[in-house]
Amino acid sequence: MFSVGSLLASILQIFLFALLGRLIFDYVQMFSKTWRPRGPILYLVEAIYTVTDKPMKFVSRFVPPLRLGGISLDLSFIVLFFGTQLLMGLVRNF
Repeated sequence: MFSVGSLLASILQIFLFALLGRLIFDYVQMFSKTWRPRGPILYLVEAIYTVTDKPMKFVSRFVPPLRLGGISLDLSFIVLFFGTQLLMGLVRNF
């Protein structure tokens, strides 16, 4: 039988996979400027960005980018990734 904690942990695990998928697609777009998703991959990319965009924007309101000389590093992904893992550890105990 599933408990509430294991159900929430499973939902957070799916969200974590979506975050990793977003990271992969962001790197693909960064290194191959001409690549555009087509066909079934387009639906997958759209679903991943739909699920992860609002939480990333929410976190980026509170976490400023890290300035490294002429570039700035967005830390919202890292904070959201580790926050999700921390939350998964907490809800598994319920």
